[in-house]
Amino acid sequence: MDLRKKKESRAEVFTSSMNDIMFFLMLFFIIVSTLLNPNVIKLNLPSAKNTQSIHKKEILLSVNKDLQYFVNNKPVTFDHLEPALKAEKEKDKEAIVVVRCDSSITVQHLVNVLEVGNRLDIKMILATRKK
Repeated sequence: MDLRKKKESRAEVFTSSMNDIMFFLMLFFIIVSTLLNPNVIKLNLPSAKNTQSIHKKEILLSVNKDLQYFVNNKPVTFDHLEPALKAEKEKDKEAIVVVRCDSSITVQHLVNVLEVGNRLDIKMILATRKK
């Protein structure tokens, strides 16, 4: 007769390091999410040899290749472009409109946008990418 106790083996999973892994993953995703660019409108900007940065309040006006207009990343139609720019200009009188247009649009569409800014007496600059 065998009177000895049989040893039972149990499977164990040690999860003490799981807290550290989850903390580092959370920290990584928080840092990466703050580095994302808020300008999510895809544009192929025209290129220029000399670039200049501005340090005043900016109003972003984007025009993509499908002639969709965005004021501070909010979609507007061309008919509502002037009231939208006027409302943004009233928030800050010294704001400058940064026109970000796709390089494939015609010059006439760019001139139409610049005429709206001229009627509202708003300073406008054209955003380009460095060569």
